[in-house]
Amino acid sequence: MALSVRKAVLPVAGLGTRFLPATKAMPKEMLTVVDRPLIQYAVEECLAAGVEEFVFVTGRNKGALEDHFDTAYELEATLHERGKNHELKLTQQATIKAGNAIFTRQQQPLGLGHAIWCARDWVGREPFAVLLPDELTIDSPSCTGQLVAAHERTGGNVVAVMEVPREQTKSYGIAAVKDEKDSLAEVTGLVEKPNPEESPSTLAIIGRYILQPEVFDHLDRHEKGAGGEIQLTDAMAKMVGHCPFHALRYRGLRYDCGSRIGFLEANVAVALHRADTTGETRALLERVLKA
Repeated sequence: MALSVRKAVLPVAGLGTRFLPATKAMPKEMLTVVDRPLIQYAVEECLAAGVEEFVFVTGRNKGALEDHFDTAYELEATLHERGKNHELKLTQQATIKAGNAIFTRQQQPLGLGHAIWCARDWVGREPFAVLLPDELTIDSPSCTGQLVAAHERTGGNVVAVMEVPREQTKSYGIAAVKDEKDSLAEVTGLVEKPNPEESPSTLAIIGRYILQPEVFDHLDRHEKGAGGEIQLTDAMAKMVGHCPFHALRYRGLRYDCGSRIGFLEANVAVALHRADTTGETRALLERVLKA
């Protein structure tokens, strides 16, 4: 039986240059979708999957991330005194339990693989989740919850994939698979950002992973791949054939919040999805479209 997944690594060291000037002084992961920052959606997704320990791989000027998940004594006291119980509950829900969050620095921008490698001593030798907060997923059970369930059946590594247009394969890690059944397939190969004409498939990894600690053994070599960076996909590819490796075809909603249009789409979609905002959002969209 596969070990349960208790820890998650969230790489959050990026500069967010596509959102300048908004991200000049604010981490891009703190950009809000409706009423909570992107990073909180990722943490809540983990908690819903039973993952409760977090390693945030940060960079300079990312202190707001740490503050967001800390207890805000003055704010909570003020909300309590004013009888704002709903707001107080929301504030407390954004707090990670004491001792369950580690913040470590990626001191040089050497790629996603290097960011994950920076978490090696905190993860130890157990399976762990990786979530890229730029990718917002909406489903029940959550995308990470589905991966954890698949991992409990198959063991080994499990990644979430979705079909993308062939011309977009150059922007993703791509999985070659076989023997797909009930949305789960065996991975036979992985390639980082292949040219469309050379891509083994159109199944793109969408920023959700369950990985075995052996990936750190490969990342230890600091071998550079696409873009001159240390690529996580390259390290994962070396585990194919040596331990169980599966791809889960994710069928929920997914938004690329690393782009301005994707971020805007996510705000609209989440607002429409939530019972407390859907009515007003539909009315707002109708007014805007008629203007």
